[in-house]
Amino acid sequence: MSIRRKLAALAAGLLLMATPVLVLAVDDPSEMLPNPQQEARAQAIGAQLRCLVCQNESIEDSSAGLARDLRRVVREHVAKGENNQQVMDWMVSRYGNFIRLKPAFSLGTLLLWAMPVLALLMGLGTAFLFYRRRAAAPPPPPLTEDEKARLARLTKD
Repeated sequence: MSIRRKLAALAAGLLLMATPVLVLAVDDPSEMLPNPQQEARAQAIGAQLRCLVCQNESIEDSSAGLARDLRRVVREHVAKGENNQQVMDWMVSRYGNFIRLKPAFSLGTLLLWAMPVLALLMGLGTAFLFYRRRAAAPPPPPLTEDEKARLARLTKD
């Protein structure tokens, strides 16, 4: 093989690796809805739902069996004519707020995000109070003559 062919093959390989590839996990074309607008809506909804098996992938990106079932359910709801919010509400009522990749803002999510800051502030406050009490405590009284003599005897051995 000539040098030119090797370089051309290397360049082609590098180009293929650098080219972003859009891969959807839809394994079977029969999963897709015949109406392109409904399919686009179903994909947009599925991109917001967490795969309960993979947990950091959307159901559109996952090839897990449960994700395939959830994609089918989303497409059934979209085909029935339900709007995006109705489909999301059904999924959340069925699987809990965890199914959302980006959960809605609530007191629970606020506490979840604020907890590290609150823990740090509580730790600093506790350390400050202990330091303040220690600094405010009076120094211990000096040793008496009997205590000094006993200490000398104990350290002599």
